[in-house]
Amino acid sequence: MALRFHVFFFLFIASILLLSHTAKAADAEDTLLDGINKYRASSNLPTLTQNKNAECLADQIAEQFEKQDCSNTTGANTVPGTENQFPNYPKLLDHCGLNITTTRDGVIMPACVPNLESNLVLSNFTESQYSNYLNDSKYTGVGLASEDNWIVVVLTTSSPTGNFAPASNVAGLVLKVGSHCYFLSFLLGFLMVLMS
Repeated sequence: MALRFHVFFFLFIASILLLSHTAKAADAEDTLLDGINKYRASSNLPTLTQNKNAECLADQIAEQFEKQDCSNTTGANTVPGTENQFPNYPKLLDHCGLNITTTRDGVIMPACVPNLESNLVLSNFTESQYSNYLNDSKYTGVGLASEDNWIVVVLTTSSPTGNFAPASNVAGLVLKVGSHCYFLSFLLGFLMVLMS
């Protein structure tokens, strides 16, 4: 009985920590998207709409940066040319059910900002070389993701070579199932504790 309680307690605490980290990251991403869209509106550009496939790629790129140190103290460090930094870039695309044909015109913009401080995160994109992309009307969609001190913005176009359309519907289904992996793992663990 005591073992069940300890397992349940551990799973409960782990799920709370996971959810709080996810909520913090989502807040940083939502705040950044809101700020970017206000920035674009000030130049009479249309707002960027969220693109789930671009979000998946942003998440994959953010995970690649997660282990890298972030010594940025000014909020002005950016990392251009991301797709060339990863020899496994085709695998990252494949994980999201994408291919180079529909992502060629997209732009990947990662940045490190300690503690993802919202004002510095926004200025990192609007007051850097990234502002050229944010001021370009050809970009219509966006995907955002963050890991630790890193945040990644992926811009998409409405053209067939930049719309981030999935390679197949099966890949999209796998992606949706995979995105709920943490919750399903917690639920399965919880049910196993209750059944034993």
